[in-house]
Amino acid sequence: MKRREFIGNTVAIGGMASVVPISQLYSNVQKQLSYNDSKTNYDVIVIGVGSMGSSACYHLAKQGHSVLGLEQFDIPHEIGSHTGQSRIIRKAYFEHPSYVPLLERAYKNWQSLEQAISSQLYFKTGLLYFGPDKHLLIKGTQESAIKYGIEVNQLTQKEQLKQFPQFKIPEDYTNLMEVDAGFVTPERAILAFTEQALKCGAIIHVKEKTLEWWKKDGVIKVKTNKQTYKCKKLVLTTGAWTSKFAAVNNLEVTRQVMAWAQPKNWDMFDLNNFPCWTFADPSVKGIYYGFPILPASSFGGPVGLKFAHHTKGILSDPEIVSRNISKEEGSILVEAIRKFIPEGIDNIHSMKTCLYTYSPDEHFILDFYNENKDVVIAAGFSGHGFKFASVIGEILSDLAIDGKTKYPIDFLSAKRFN
Repeated sequence: MKRREFIGNTVAIGGMASVVPISQLYSNVQKQLSYNDSKTNYDVIVIGVGSMGSSACYHLAKQGHSVLGLEQFDIPHEIGSHTGQSRIIRKAYFEHPSYVPLLERAYKNWQSLEQAISSQLYFKTGLLYFGPDKHLLIKGTQESAIKYGIEVNQLTQKEQLKQFPQFKIPEDYTNLMEVDAGFVTPERAILAFTEQALKCGAIIHVKEKTLEWWKKDGVIKVKTNKQTYKCKKLVLTTGAWTSKFAAVNNLEVTRQVMAWAQPKNWDMFDLNNFPCWTFADPSVKGIYYGFPILPASSFGGPVGLKFAHHTKGILSDPEIVSRNISKEEGSILVEAIRKFIPEGIDNIHSMKTCLYTYSPDEHFILDFYNENKDVVIAAGFSGHGFKFASVIGEILSDLAIDGKTKYPIDFLSAKRFN
């Protein structure tokens, strides 16, 4: 892997664009937000300007459509799903190989967005997979890699210890490295999509809560706490609040915990020396995952070595989520991580919560709502959806405007639950 060089408040990797600090991106967006517009009629309204919604606003506005994005909180915010400084991006998708063609396009779209803003969003650190050879994490990754020719290298234990001595992995585990994987910065990406959408003519309102929507006589109306709007097409990207706007059966919202620790040896775990990683413990549901330490000056806080447990958390109502994290929750996560990264935690620096929205089979829902081609819904991203945001926005734009998309999304149809 190429060594990164940090320069002041920017990061340069292999000649790629520097990183614009998140504070600058936020300032850029705030300057362009519209608070005094009187327009109430649009081609498309997007409810929820998070990861998928901001991307949809951008792709729609880029094509010249009049777009209104409605966000009940700020952009970005820590109350929903896609915050926390970093999100893993990978192509060898163990969950289902049918996601890989979407990921191929997602990578291209992330690159296009980087070029548009002259700033880096995707960081190629490589991604380690550790687990028993029969575990889905390993089997599924290898299956997708073989089917689509993705570079995933298997490491012997000796190679693993030499290249990544930070990990203490059981001898009978399979160790894989996906070379082109890494992470995308979610808050900065959402701000980048929002900024580009605004530049393309979209109107975006923050801190405006949508109360209800309905369709009558071929016209869609959206009522908020401030105004009632009309549109021809509606896009629902409301995350954990989906069930409040659409009758989607069996969606579950869970509260998840992320932690940032101060490691015993800081240099071993910084962005120069440490990859993203996943670890499957067959005695525990789900998988553990984590990231290198990122400089807060460019990426925002918290500071430290980030890790989390990808599994169903506490079932929650998004309106009344408990954001308090108990000592027991923290200690369970810490002890699990210390087993295979013994030098990784000296003490916990910070802990935060986010929300997952699970569909019954943990795959996305990307479809027309109730077969109404004027209303498009994206939901159920189940904690593994952010990496797709750049292509999901394009697909939502296709569906809303053209009534179809060239991308293979049949396996994500809502009809599979009928």
